[in-house]
Order: sequence, then structure tokens, then C-alpha cells
Amino acid sequence: MSGELPIVLAITGASGVVYGRRLLEVLLELNQPVHLSISDSGRHVLQHELDLQIDLNRFEVQQLLPDWPRSAAQPVYHHYKDFMTPIASGSFRTRAMIVCPCSGSTLSGIATAASGNLIQRAADVHLKERRKLVLVPRETPFSLLQIENLRSVTLAGAIVLPASPGFYHDCGSVADLVDFIVARILDQIGIENRLAKRWKGE
Repeated sequence: MSGELPIVLAITGASGVVYGRRLLEVLLELNQPVHLSISDSGRHVLQHELDLQIDLNRFEVQQLLPDWPRSAAQPVYHHYKDFMTPIASGSFRTRAMIVCPCSGSTLSGIATAASGNLIQRAADVHLKERRKLVLVPRETPFSLLQIENLRSVTLAGAIVLPASPGFYHDCGSVADLVDFIVARILDQIGIENRLAKRWKGE
């Protein structure tokens, strides 16, 4: 594992958990230290969309990435109800936090500093410490209340990066569209990648 500051990744209960799963895989492949948390709703969506059985009380990364070698880099896992973990404190230094995907309820909790679970608390920590916080909503359309929440978190310093893949990079599969979003997320936190072709114009 590299000596870089860790990246906090949270997977919550919005459709599009494939983005969060792929993001985790790429971060580990790049030997980036990752602190991971999954909400209970995120667990349900992982089962529904990807047929993955996640045990939040006895989590192993192979539940999320079945082919991931046990000898390879592993994320540090934090239960979403555990407020005694390092990522709940501003004194624990991190590089950035990404909520991918970010559900409407998680967005609301972050926008109001509710800290209803560890994920919301860790996001609040990143805002108060002026660290990068990237939120990846997939909801469509947005209600006015959700738009107001998006405005609030943006004013507070978060980066809102909707899971809206581009089609200008010769995509040939759903995996290419997923990688497009993952590449944009990595760009926001300054991690070099070649997951998607760069636009070069005419």
C-alpha cells in the first residue's frame, strides 16, 4: 500500500451501485488506500442490481469483488453505524471522500449536517475540514427539494458529479459507460487514469 492519504468511499442506497463497485476496484488496482463504508440501503441495492450478498457485520472485500485476490490491497471497512471509527473525526487526515452512488436521503443528511450515520458524519467532516467531497447522485428527475440540497452542498464545498455518462468516447459497452463516470470521479480527486478517452476536439 502506498504512503498516500486514504480515500473514503461510501456506497449508499441509490441505483447505480455498479459505479461504486468499479470505483473501489480501480482504486485498489492503483494501490490507493481506501476506507469503505456501505449503508444498509446500499447493501440491498447491491443485492438487487448486482446479485451480491453483503454482510455488513462480517464484511470482506471479496463479497463486493468476488475475484479480488486476498493477497492484494484491501480496503479498511467501517460499519455505517460505528461513529467511533477514524473517519468520523476531523483529526484523521484523508485525501478525499466519495459517495458513489449518493442516495437522496444521504444527500439530504449531508445538506443538513444531520450525521444520522457514519457516512453522513464523514461527509460533514470533509466539508468542515475543507477537504474534497464528491457526491455522485443518479436520481432523475430531481425534485425542487433535491435541487436545493444539491445547491446547499455545492455552496458548502462539495462537488456534485451526477452519474451521467458521455457518449463521445466511442463507448462499446455498458462497462465503458461505467468507466467514463469512474474516470471523471478520479479526475476530481487528482488520480491519473486511462479509463476513458480524452476529448481532443476535431
